[in-house]
Amino acid sequence: MELSLSFLLIALTLFLLFTLSKLFSSSYNTPLPPGPTPLPLIGNLLALDDQPHHKFAHFAKVYGPVISLKLGLTTTIVVSSPKVAREVLQNKDQFFSARSVPDLMRACNQHNEVMTFLPSMSPLWKRDRAICATNLFSVRSLERTREIRAQKARDITNIFRKKAGYPICIGDLLFSGMLNMVSNVLFSQDVIDINSESRQEFTELIKETINEVGKPNVSDFFPFLRFLDLQHIRHNGAGHYRRYCKFFDIIIDARLQYRTSNGKNYGDFLDSLLDMVAESSITRREIPILLMELIGAGSDNISITVEWVMAELLHDPVAMAKAQAEVQQAFSSQTFGEQDIINLPYLQAVIKEAMRLHPAVPLLPHKAMKDGVDVGGYIMPKGATVFVNTWAIGHNPQVWKEPDVFRPERFLEKQIVFHGKECEFLPFGSGRRSCPGLPFVVKVIPYLLALMLAEFNWRLPDGMGHKDVDLTEKFTVGLKMAVPLCVVPVPVNT
Repeated sequence: MELSLSFLLIALTLFLLFTLSKLFSSSYNTPLPPGPTPLPLIGNLLALDDQPHHKFAHFAKVYGPVISLKLGLTTTIVVSSPKVAREVLQNKDQFFSARSVPDLMRACNQHNEVMTFLPSMSPLWKRDRAICATNLFSVRSLERTREIRAQKARDITNIFRKKAGYPICIGDLLFSGMLNMVSNVLFSQDVIDINSESRQEFTELIKETINEVGKPNVSDFFPFLRFLDLQHIRHNGAGHYRRYCKFFDIIIDARLQYRTSNGKNYGDFLDSLLDMVAESSITRREIPILLMELIGAGSDNISITVEWVMAELLHDPVAMAKAQAEVQQAFSSQTFGEQDIINLPYLQAVIKEAMRLHPAVPLLPHKAMKDGVDVGGYIMPKGATVFVNTWAIGHNPQVWKEPDVFRPERFLEKQIVFHGKECEFLPFGSGRRSCPGLPFVVKVIPYLLALMLAEFNWRLPDGMGHKDVDLTEKFTVGLKMAVPLCVVPVPVNT
């Protein structure tokens, strides 16, 4: 009986949604950009698969650089050319500087507190961006934490050394190592023991969260179903949120006790935040939320990118040999540090080429904040989700010669910067919603890769050749490898 009532409730709700969708579509008179014909109620949901960035790129070839889809009851616009992307991200970014909020982020009202989902006109968003820019990503702050980054990068290579000669999945080790690097930059302590497989609780918490974020949620496609939370995604998200807050509260309490007992502090990011609490610039409650956001985003995207770089190099032995020769020559000085990565132009080109082919965030999410804004010759409806398909732009033959070929030399032939000035290369976005951690990332990734290539030769497990490296993508929160990269590290000096 209980089950029948549940089905009846869902059926009635779907009927209501269908009726509302008909009313909604008939009341909207401005023509949308072209796109595949939507079905009643479900729209274009059945036309998508587990690689939406690929599917959107296919639709762009058929309908043009600006397309529209109906994903359930939500209107989605996808932009797939540098010219139109520049309109959204730079020229008219004040009208697209909000984000559509996934239902998961409504758990515990996170969407009103987490920087990623706050609109850019929000005083809280502006404050948090300013805090990060000043206390984490400024030249002075980056210099203060340079030795921490170097030590934690070497901690990662030390783990590789302990596992030398045996196949390892480097993605998991990179992710764990990056968690500790970011946590030490933020609050001067490790969050996991990367030497112990049994002490990975925090890693598992983040992975569980990423898994929930990456799930398609019926509540996002049919907002009127949110109150049912049919997949329990918001419920699970609330549980994760409380675990994060408890975890960081313990760290904050210990730091406050240390400051009181010793009359001094570490001088790290957490101490800066606690000083702001004393000045009433922020509240104690807001600190765990900011730490949660920073540690998750930084660790995941960096480890994903490094794994893709290694996969492409192992798939292309000639590029691997060139990158390794450049790095090992630079390391002959024995004093190599982050300041020397400028002397590794080929490695920098390799990194950019891997980011072009496999951007960590293939679909940059934005939201139209008002009606009547012209983009690419079409009027954007207020409230529509607007995706910039960075994957499609990176694979566009009108922008890149042989776009599907891994050829780092293209970034030596033409100087293209990371911050998306021309919108043909957008690994960190562009405009006011660009990644605030760019100054951090562009130091960490090349330095970590330089260590890995200088200290180890990398081979594939027995029975595998370079053509056997599987470069298939898996679309989740970040664009991961569908088959984790397994490699064998061999120390250079053995």
